[in-house]
Parts: sequence; C-alpha cells; structure tokens
Amino acid sequence: MNILAVDTSTLVLSIAVLNEQKILGEKTTNLKKNHSVRLMPAISELLTDLDMTLSDMDLFAVTAGPGSYTGVRIGVTTIKTFAWALHKPFLAVSTLEVIAMNGLHFPGNIVPLIDARREQAYTAVYQGQEDRLQLKLPEQIILVDDLLEQLKQDQNETLFIGDDVTMFSDKITSALKERAIMAPTSHNLPRASNLGILSLQKWLETGKGERHDFSPNYLQLTLAEKNLLGRLT
Repeated sequence: MNILAVDTSTLVLSIAVLNEQKILGEKTTNLKKNHSVRLMPAISELLTDLDMTLSDMDLFAVTAGPGSYTGVRIGVTTIKTFAWALHKPFLAVSTLEVIAMNGLHFPGNIVPLIDARREQAYTAVYQGQEDRLQLKLPEQIILVDDLLEQLKQDQNETLFIGDDVTMFSDKITSALKERAIMAPTSHNLPRASNLGILSLQKWLETGKGERHDFSPNYLQLTLAEKNLLGRLT
C-alpha cells in the first residue's frame, strides 16, 4: 500500500510517500512561505524523484488540525481533491498527534504545543506504549498557565515538543522544574512520515477512510464564524 501524506497545518510544509515496509521519501521545510504556492510543486518534485505518480497511491493522509486555519484548509482541500478525483480513500490525523509521535519512546508524558495566541496553546497529553500513542488528556485550546497547573499534579517527567515550545519555556521550567524536558530541535517539527504511519495504523484497524464531507478540527471558531455568531445573537 502506497501512502501520500501531507501536512500544511503549521509553518512547516511536510510531505512523504511510504508503504507498509518503509518511508520511500520525505520533504520537510520550515519557512514563512505560502503553502498554497509551494505544496503542489513539492508533491510533484517528490513523486518525480521516486518515479511515481498520484495514481500509484492507494491511500492519502492529511493533518486535520489544529493549527493555522489557512494552512489546515490547504492541506485538507488538496488531499480531498486527490482522493475524490482518483476514487481513493483518505484519512485525517491530529496535528498534535503527529508532533507527539516524535517523542513516542519518551517514558513520561508527551505534550505537543502549538501557539494559539493570547498565552494559549493547542495541546493534548499523550503517553507512548510500545509503537502507539495513548491519549491521557484530550485535545484542547487552553491557557498555558492552566495546563501547567494540571501537569503539576502528575509526578511523571513531561516532554514538551513542538516548534512553539520556546515561546513558553520560561513558564514551563518555572512551574515544573526538573520534571520539564524540552525536546531537541530535531524533534520539534511535524513529519509527514509520522502522519503516514499513524494513518496506516488507523487504516489497518478500521479499513475505513474519511467521508467526503470531512471538516478540519480547528478546536476553536474561525474569526468569520465568531463574527457571524455575533450578528446572530
């Protein structure tokens, strides 16, 4: 089974092609550039390098969010279009889970963080068990101070992972002291290969793809939705 995985939910653009045995190729950049301009050329370049085409794919995978509203939409729309046009299934996986996969073998809590502005973060708490992530606290948008208060009650070491962790590192170390572990820089970026692995696990367990009316998981309303609700109330 060949899988094309695409993540555009943050500033990182990551694409990968893999199968059940190995990662065939991966391209990841962390640039403040428009994903809508760069995504298709990046996919084309990777497939050309691998001497493959979109028709060779059996399953498509994309990050479902949370993250950048625009970034999430670009990835989801692209993958849904591929799946619809080629009559192939697609699966969506949480951006937080994809980031957390980089810390899969950490023995304590694994906490991915994505900045949500106003001292808030998109986050969840995971724990690795063999080759799987187990969700300990659900995905949410939360004040970082409130998250740290919850983690103070847990005596396990906690790995904070993600490109935005540095924004909150002083608060984290002040609250959790030696129980706070910061992931190395090389582990902070979401990798499309991890997205593909998680999607393959999900496919083998369920044999079902997403419905074509699938919608991203932003964890909060978009500005347009907030404005609309304001006019209706």
